[in-house]
Amino acid sequence: MGAAPQISPNERVTDFRKTFARAEAEVGRVIVGHRDVVRKLLTALFCGGHILIEGVPGLGKTLMVKTAAETLGLSFKRIQFTPDLMPSDIVGTQVLAESDGKREFNFKAGPIFAHVVLGDEINRATPKTQSAVLEAMEERQVTVFGTTYQLDPPFFVLATQNPIELEGTYPLPEAQMDRFLFKVVLGPPKPDELREILTRTTGAATYKVQSIFESGLAPQKIEALKALVREVMVGEPIERYIIAIMGACTPGGPDAIPEVSQYLRFGPSPRGAQSIILCAKVNALLEGRVTVSYEDVEDATTPALRHRLLRNFQAEAENVSAEAILEQALKRLKRPR
Repeated sequence: MGAAPQISPNERVTDFRKTFARAEAEVGRVIVGHRDVVRKLLTALFCGGHILIEGVPGLGKTLMVKTAAETLGLSFKRIQFTPDLMPSDIVGTQVLAESDGKREFNFKAGPIFAHVVLGDEINRATPKTQSAVLEAMEERQVTVFGTTYQLDPPFFVLATQNPIELEGTYPLPEAQMDRFLFKVVLGPPKPDELREILTRTTGAATYKVQSIFESGLAPQKIEALKALVREVMVGEPIERYIIAIMGACTPGGPDAIPEVSQYLRFGPSPRGAQSIILCAKVNALLEGRVTVSYEDVEDATTPALRHRLLRNFQAEAENVSAEAILEQALKRLKRPR
């Protein structure tokens, strides 16, 4: 048998761009607008991270995630978080079963065992239940009655939260927020987009999503594309620029900008810098490059850091957003040469 043909780096980059573009186009056949959100959702998937989407009900968050999973040929499960939801309802439990006259406990897997998991209104769950998701998100495994079960890759959690209905909710702890690669915010549709939504949802025409991968090959293909993202190069000046962004957003630090010292209690953790780099690498691949640029980094900064900046009471009273603080940081920083 002959050796398997070698694929050149240029061919791998081209394959990544084509795959990503096909996925975007297929999701766009169902989801009207929200192109940047769809791109960030797919970016997080190929980075191997998780994403938090904030938006009012009815904007198509669930449909977007389900469509993306079907497009990529991945298994999908939806978890509706409620105050009475227990950890075992998510990760699974041991059930007593009888076989050949013997009784024994068998593990019954919960909905967390899927490639793409939608956690709908995650801030409605109690802290005890939220913590059950932490291990799965970070370690790609769950532990039930002392036994550890691995989650099949790729594993991607997309959580949603409602920003306007706060009664009966439990704010996500900073430790869990930090485990999301991105936080994206869904706004209301534009008038022309709303018209298209009404046409699609109130008419007789329907569209069945087509998987862009051959049956059964999606996990292996996606893992290969995730590996390619890790191979994209980050130059030393780019690394210094990302470190400068982190320093500018850290209150109490020597390089913090005035707005950060005035309005923030805590700045981003090192996971924030990791998220920026991974997103920037995907941005570079989508432009056909294998090296990260300053523009790639700046595009990634807000979704990667907005949920990692902990504002103080003054910022909340004056309605100063994390996005505004990040905008000022990027304006003040000079790109290293």
